[in-house]
Amino acid sequence: MQITSKFTIGVHIIAALEYFKNEYNVTSSFLAGSVGANPVLIRTIMTELKEAGLIEISQGKTGIALAKPIDEISFYDIYKAIDCVEENGLFHFHEKPNTDCPVGKNIHKAMDKRLEDIQVCMENEMRNISVGDVYADIKKEMNVK
Repeated sequence: MQITSKFTIGVHIIAALEYFKNEYNVTSSFLAGSVGANPVLIRTIMTELKEAGLIEISQGKTGIALAKPIDEISFYDIYKAIDCVEENGLFHFHEKPNTDCPVGKNIHKAMDKRLEDIQVCMENEMRNISVGDVYADIKKEMNVK
């Protein structure tokens, strides 16, 4: 089980847009430098964030900006926007358990509901964490050093 790095990159992009909003005309190249990733990947993620209504992208002076306050953008919003989990869920079940084995025959039924419950709990927790929380910690760390 692993959520792709596109999720953390999405959070990074949102936090950077907030941080640099009054200092720079933030571009995908600028964000790629901050994230340490290829600009093509950054543009792909930005397109997903835009389609989800989390950022606005325009040519010219305004560039890229948040579409709503950072405190209103949850981890769940980014998780859903980035589509970083396969459609069939967070957990990928092994595909060919031996149906001649009593464990193999029943393992799917015994685990499916539990795995679904775990994913629901995780997603509910993600709804309670905003990128604003991360941004506040970033600002706090800057003041400590």
